[in-house]
Amino acid sequence: MKDTSYITNQHPAFIESLYNDFVKDPNSVDPELKKFFEGFDFAINNANISGSNGAIATPDNVNKGKSQEPSVVGPEPSAEDFMYDLRVYRLILGYRNKGHLLANTNPIRPRKDRNANIDLAFYGFQESDLDKTFRAGNLIGLGPTTLRNILAHLQACYSNHVGWEFKYISDQKQVDWLTNEIEKGFTNKLSLEKKRRILSKLNEGVMFEKFLHTKYIGQKRFSLEGGETAIPALDEIITTAADNGVQEVVIGMAHRGRLNILANIMGKTYEEIFTEFEGNITPDSTMGTGDVKYHLGFSSQPTTPNGKLIHLKLAPNPSHLEAVDPVVLGFSRAKADVEYGSDYDKVLPILIHGDASIAGQGIVYEILQMSKLKGYKTGGTIHFVINNQIGFTTDFSDARSSDYSTSLAAAVHAPVFHVNGDDPEAVVKAVNIATRYRQEFDSDVFIDMVCYRRHGHNEGDDPKFTQPGLYALIDKHPNPREVYTNFLIENDKPDARELAKEMEKQFWSDLQNRLDNIKQNPLPYKYQKPEQWWRELRKATQEDFEASPVTAISDEEFRQTFTAIMTLPEGFTPLKKVQKLLSDKIKLFNDEQKVDWATGELLAYASICADGNDVRMSGQDVGRGTFSHRHAVLRDEQNDEYYNRLSRISDTQGKFRIYNSLLSEYGVLGFEYGYAMANPNSLVIWEAQFGDFANGAQTIIDQFITGGEQKWGRMNGVTMLLPHGYEGQGPEHSSARLERFLQMAAELNIVVTNITTAANFFHALRRQLAWQFRKPLINFSPKANLRLPSSYSHVSEFTQGGFKEVIDDDAVQLPATVRKVLFCSGKVYFDLLDKKIKENRTDVAIIRLEQIYPLPHKQLELLNKKYNNATWFWVQEEPLNMGAASFLKMNLHSINYGIISRRPSASTATGYSKVHAKEQSEIVETAFGI
Repeated sequence: MKDTSYITNQHPAFIESLYNDFVKDPNSVDPELKKFFEGFDFAINNANISGSNGAIATPDNVNKGKSQEPSVVGPEPSAEDFMYDLRVYRLILGYRNKGHLLANTNPIRPRKDRNANIDLAFYGFQESDLDKTFRAGNLIGLGPTTLRNILAHLQACYSNHVGWEFKYISDQKQVDWLTNEIEKGFTNKLSLEKKRRILSKLNEGVMFEKFLHTKYIGQKRFSLEGGETAIPALDEIITTAADNGVQEVVIGMAHRGRLNILANIMGKTYEEIFTEFEGNITPDSTMGTGDVKYHLGFSSQPTTPNGKLIHLKLAPNPSHLEAVDPVVLGFSRAKADVEYGSDYDKVLPILIHGDASIAGQGIVYEILQMSKLKGYKTGGTIHFVINNQIGFTTDFSDARSSDYSTSLAAAVHAPVFHVNGDDPEAVVKAVNIATRYRQEFDSDVFIDMVCYRRHGHNEGDDPKFTQPGLYALIDKHPNPREVYTNFLIENDKPDARELAKEMEKQFWSDLQNRLDNIKQNPLPYKYQKPEQWWRELRKATQEDFEASPVTAISDEEFRQTFTAIMTLPEGFTPLKKVQKLLSDKIKLFNDEQKVDWATGELLAYASICADGNDVRMSGQDVGRGTFSHRHAVLRDEQNDEYYNRLSRISDTQGKFRIYNSLLSEYGVLGFEYGYAMANPNSLVIWEAQFGDFANGAQTIIDQFITGGEQKWGRMNGVTMLLPHGYEGQGPEHSSARLERFLQMAAELNIVVTNITTAANFFHALRRQLAWQFRKPLINFSPKANLRLPSSYSHVSEFTQGGFKEVIDDDAVQLPATVRKVLFCSGKVYFDLLDKKIKENRTDVAIIRLEQIYPLPHKQLELLNKKYNNATWFWVQEEPLNMGAASFLKMNLHSINYGIISRRPSASTATGYSKVHAKEQSEIVETAFGI
């Protein structure tokens, strides 16, 4: 029985009256209630522990195949006894479901009253009942015992320093697993060795911050002070993960505590960190302009305390809080696919959040909705919240409407463990359970470590301007290391203070020595296979973009891949429309030796797979294609089965993975960027349903795609396909904002193309992996022109040469007679070509700029010399303040040219088809009439 919230929430008298009715006549109550009461009676007598949501084990579902002899103690209980046991059971449910609202999780100030309503009086008990014995103790593993003992156990488990929130989980196995861990194992004492490890990691965390605060006064470091328990927590997660089969941990976080984690978890040498504080880092080492120290990534391969070797990765991040989340998940998914045979239990993503950002940033919701989807699941993520109870200067009461910053976890039934950051033992126990839960159930899990921020947003910021009361408390509060030392002294280790002092002295000495340039040996590191692939690549130069590498395939390869993607398996029945489309494509090839746009695209993917490399593509409706052109994945109209048309290219082919995504741009593009970051030998593609949807992913574009190589020295070959073109369909879906990408283009950071032929698109995609470097490709894709015969390509264009950055006018016989050159990009070319053919204009040449950035200067200059008697015009269908016009004026100075376009506009396009037609006609008429 899954939903028994009425048992927990209803007044005792109401429940007892129902139970009395059941005792008199079991059939007089609701069938579900009858099932519950039967199960309750059985559980009381048979010591069966129920789950957190109140489901009760019944004679029909417990101990199947085993003896079910009841273990009755004492005389047969009366109906009144059962009534009282039912009250105790409801008390147990109350603590399991709502104990987290009472838990003492805040180390600084009293918790806000969340109206838990689980006091004794609510369940009909008085103080005099505390020493009465109840059989309901069976339900929590105590056997028949006093209410006092039951209550003490419940409080120790559910409302001490950890609040367990998981009543919304519907999977009974998960509920029972958690209940068992909490009620049977959580209160066990830690070993002396574990305590020493916690104290050691706390010492490292506290003293590292203290040292930096002393030596680098006023410098921003976004310290972990107040949340240093995160260090033993992460140490425990990694140790437990390694013990449970994890071979690689990928961490994403913002800057608070980053340097501490780099030093004391990742093993980054102090020399490296101190050098960055001194500002002496070599610009060449970052391949560009570099970034601040608390944004940089790092990789290491430490050995855990239990002797397990594990790979650690800390992803570089921008200041856009939570933007790194999908990148980490995509990276983790790729590493699992490439390195571990898609065994997601081998790779553990950890996302470290702030309480304000996890509550306020929508990307967190997007990645949670991705967590169980076929194309994006990673086997579960551990979300560790360093809950400072404040965001910059904003109190948590102004930062969210939910009870907790983690309330979003309920959307995907992920449990949340709220824990007091001043109790490192509770934190370590909680993360241990969380890590094993993730491995057991492939589920996300949240640890909400409630702590505080000792300084302001940064070390130069005075928090008392906005939180004088809170910071008066924080000023007087001992750090977590001092709190834990006192705890050990008071409880079970009298020499803890001397041990802590000894550790402090030694650690402080080590820090000073390392600052004084006494070398610390970096951890040994063995590069993984994908990392070796990255190391074999080189930096790009301008020359690389003037002439592309040969990416043609042989006639035999062409025919083999073409046949493979056009042949359906025996017994597969496609839709009649799809069958006709395929037949038309085959006929086009047989009759004219030509290939349409969609087939050219699939041939690129198929040939890459045939070379042994993988292709991954995702986006909204990419399997079919927004415009019903791709049909990479077909459905059998008889049984709805899927068929991937690129799954049978050859016996040794790479994998073609294509996934229709959730309705997300930010999360999905970030995921694909992360996937591409893990493996340079996979072609990774994100397609926007319409080009302007890239607006929703602008943070990923701005912070990662256009600047990642310059900031962090991380190349990336992710490909973006953005449908673009003015067709009278209104302002929303006409423009993919070419001008924005060109404005961000510099230092050879990205490649921007607007391609007009199927073959050139084929070569552009293959070029992504043929280059000896990697660059993000942003291609402005056609919509209506997907089916335009003028965009089709002859077979020979696939079996010869490579990508053409510029396409000359092959209809020109005598260049000296050309009086006008119209150079353009993308869809407008076909409008200009129609006009030229209709008017038989031999004095006009139309040149296509297929690659706008990096500009192929030399090719354009040669054409300028070729048509030296002509006047040049750049023609675009976008308004003058959009498109490539401004970019060309700023970057193309060797040619004198005018510009023909729509008038400047605040909106990208008109929503009226007749106005569009008139505007488009004016552009074409002007181009030929000047």
